[in-house]
Amino acid sequence: MNPIIDDLESKFLDKELPEINPGDTVKVFVRIVEGNKERTQAFEGTVIKKHGAGINKTITVRKVFQGVGVERVFLLYSPRIEKINVLRRGDVRRSKLYYLRERSGKATRIKEKIEKR
Repeated sequence: MNPIIDDLESKFLDKELPEINPGDTVKVFVRIVEGNKERTQAFEGTVIKKHGAGINKTITVRKVFQGVGVERVFLLYSPRIEKINVLRRGDVRRSKLYYLRERSGKATRIKEKIEKR
């Protein structure tokens, strides 16, 4: 839309990211600053939502930890995101997987997408 904003954003869009879709199981490595130390923490879960465009693109990742569902929203082009690994490709028919919030255990399984060689 605005060429000035597009020019500014293009400088930050150079990060190399894998193709991420809802239903994929991903491992997001996030830089965390604690006091004067910095470490990397991994967050592994299922992508239930993609949102936004350009520099404002986000994904919502859900995992169940000790019986409690944890969802976290990641800004894809944030400098805090170190890397994203796609562990499994999910075969789903919808773009928002909110129905996973009501399910637990084996009911949350998602079929794996079989890719052509």
